Amino acid sequence: MALIQWIYNLLWGDLFTITLPGGSELGLSLLVLILIPSGIFFTVRTRFLPFRLFPDMIRITLEKKTSSKTDAISGIQALIISTATRVGMGNLVGVVAAISAGGPGAVFWMWVTALLGSSTAFAEATLAQIYKDPDPLYGGFRGGPAWYIHRFFTKKTVRESKKRSVIAVLFALSGLLCWCGISQVIGNSVSSSFANAFRIPPIWTTLILVLVAAVIVLRKNATVRVLDIVVPVMAGLYFVITIFIIIKNTGRLPAVFKQIFEEAFGLRQAVAGGFGAVLMNGAKRGLFSNEAGSGSAPCAAAAADISHPAKEGLLQAFGVFIDTIVICSCSAMIMLLTPENLTAGQAGMDLLQAAMHYHLGSFGVIFTAVILWLFSFSTFIGILFYARPNVAYLFGDNWTSQTLYKILALIMLFVGGLQAYTFVWDLGDIGIAFMTVFNMLALIPLSGEAMRSLKEYEGNQVKKH
Repeated sequence: MALIQWIYNLLWGDLFTITLPGGSELGLSLLVLILIPSGIFFTVRTRFLPFRLFPDMIRITLEKKTSSKTDAISGIQALIISTATRVGMGNLVGVVAAISAGGPGAVFWMWVTALLGSSTAFAEATLAQIYKDPDPLYGGFRGGPAWYIHRFFTKKTVRESKKRSVIAVLFALSGLLCWCGISQVIGNSVSSSFANAFRIPPIWTTLILVLVAAVIVLRKNATVRVLDIVVPVMAGLYFVITIFIIIKNTGRLPAVFKQIFEEAFGLRQAVAGGFGAVLMNGAKRGLFSNEAGSGSAPCAAAAADISHPAKEGLLQAFGVFIDTIVICSCSAMIMLLTPENLTAGQAGMDLLQAAMHYHLGSFGVIFTAVILWLFSFSTFIGILFYARPNVAYLFGDNWTSQTLYKILALIMLFVGGLQAYTFVWDLGDIGIAFMTVFNMLALIPLSGEAMRSLKEYEGNQVKKH
């Protein structure tokens, strides 16, 4: 346990602190030191892609699937899968925690990290497309960081080489560890929220959750069909409810935005730790939420059957926008439009439910529990889609290993619903941190290929016009 805590602190804790003018401190963790500079690197290298090519992201999202491969998923379906896993309980409870610890100014830095992360998401998704392979088990295609890491370190494709790359193996193992940890967190969050909202004993909520999930994930290709329905519905509902709350409180909006920007730059002391706490809480929440750079979303991006690799890269960059700029901002607005005296002394889901109760009465509490269930459920079946290529990379193309990992994840979901094991949660956080480290070892050196793909795509667009 002590070793796990030491590793966790090494990856997520502050490696060192910088004293800022005014006496506040800026603590920098290893993951922040990796992801923020790499986000700046990719943003500059793509010539500020999130701003230049945002219209292209919208246009590609609205394109119809033209592939003749019936088993392959479309680019938009890959976006839906990655959105299912990005848009989880972190968009609800995580944003609340960031504002509680860092104040309203944290929201601004959450937006900044999303804009930087969009370019990183583009690069890793484009590389996943370049190095994808046909999937002999599920049909269509498969790939992800394990594939391009393998190519970088062995100089051969996965199909050409029987030997495995040590770094690619470590990435895949880290992913499987991370997703088991997330499964436990999902089970616990759902059972807790339903116990608070409906007084339903955790055992019943957990049993229903596990049974419904098992019916979907143990079938060959049910995941994509379910997420095609669930993700747009849940995101749309949450967005519509938030817009209703904003319209209801239109008069308070100028004050909220003024508070966000003033506190973002330390113009007004708001939280313990000052400007440093504001910046880091917002940045960390943005990094945790959009997952750009961790290598998870490329596992879905590789499965897309799309006409050009850069198109899938742009779709995944748009996914970061949906996750952080839209959904996380929804949670932030719900919180910031609630009088502070009504949420004082509360934290996590209780704080969010108190805010929703203020805006929508008892319906708000029920809605929060239901939307958390949908967010968490879609995350669970989404991460098992991510697991497919990584299980195949480690254990070969066989249904036994695929099914055993799904059963393990279902067990973790069940156990998490009945008891909170923070030890396992820490392992999940360690897993995603190691994924990020191993992913970056190949992503930055191979970024030139993603940039060439972007240049080719933009050249094709010029020719069309």
